[in-house]
Amino acid sequence: MSRPLAGPQSLLRSLNGRAILERLADSGPQTRAELMAATGLSRTAVTQVLRMLEAGGAVAAAGVDRGARGPAAGRVALHPLLGVAAAVHVDHHAAHVVLVDATGTVRAEQHAPFPSSGDRVGHIAGLVASCRESTRGPLHLAVVGVPGIVTADGGIRDDQGPDGGAFRSALQTALGCPVQVENDVNLAALAELTAGAGAELSSFALFLLDDDLGAGIVIEGLLHRGFSGVAGEIMYLPQSPLPIGAPIVGEEVVHDLALGLGLDVRAPLLAHLEAAQQGDEKARELVAEIGRRLVVAAGTVALVLDPEAFILGGEAAHPALVEAVDRVAEEFAAQLPLRFLVSAFGPEAPLVGVVGEAASALRALVFSRLLTPAAATPRPGR
Repeated sequence: MSRPLAGPQSLLRSLNGRAILERLADSGPQTRAELMAATGLSRTAVTQVLRMLEAGGAVAAAGVDRGARGPAAGRVALHPLLGVAAAVHVDHHAAHVVLVDATGTVRAEQHAPFPSSGDRVGHIAGLVASCRESTRGPLHLAVVGVPGIVTADGGIRDDQGPDGGAFRSALQTALGCPVQVENDVNLAALAELTAGAGAELSSFALFLLDDDLGAGIVIEGLLHRGFSGVAGEIMYLPQSPLPIGAPIVGEEVVHDLALGLGLDVRAPLLAHLEAAQQGDEKARELVAEIGRRLVVAAGTVALVLDPEAFILGGEAAHPALVEAVDRVAEEFAAQLPLRFLVSAFGPEAPLVGVVGEAASALRALVFSRLLTPAAATPRPGR
């Protein structure tokens, strides 16, 4: 009769410790009984792991549970000084910084437009420093969502060309911690996949429209970035009668359409959407054309990837544009049925996504350090 293989006790403690840390991060303060029920560990195992985590400064007492029958049971929680991660959303105009802890709780937040000098790194570092004035514990890492193509090595390719990772390197120096850079639309797609309109879908494409148009693609529950990070750059998909290389939707397109219809060329898309919603016929023509272009782009993607649905995000989630998209999609339904959903987070989807990724990355980093015996992890606050 074969005996089960027994692994090293240090590995077992590490696995048990991660299970308990993840539970505390997901559900907040817990009693020993609650940890036993959630993890399946024995009382002895939970007690031993908590003793190890308390000695390492990973957890701390968090009051008592007086609601249960019998003697009041003590609760434990992640140590409040374990540290934070910076979640940064950068668009063409401003930076939004959120400090988040391992439970996903927002500890501080700042938002401000970029200065005319264009020093993005210094501006972001200043916002992070301002946030840290009201928080305690170390800054472990930063996750930054940016418009533009992000390569596997963290470089950014935008309208100014590739930067070779210069932005990430400069920000790491300014913040004194590792920096992870990700495309903002991909982060928006992750937000929808985790807790939004895509949570029940195995595949979808998020169309995010703001100054430009981009797509975040999820296949079999996984974000698809492509070999060089180009997956989802749909703004230049060929559409007749547009010339090859012309943007199909975006700020310039809106201005050109407004000019041809006699509308205010200085007005942003949102103003035209609001006017269309109020019944302005010229604005409705503009919105109808943008809706047609979005549906044609979705049809092109559908013929290649065949996702379950397309999620409309950013200004594409405006009711006037959703109505236009649905109307055009109905015309094409006999040839190519397309399913459109509305983003659960609207324009905030990239920010929701970067906050979620920062919290997840913080957990992975901090928990690995705490559970690696060779790592000399200082107690929080020291």
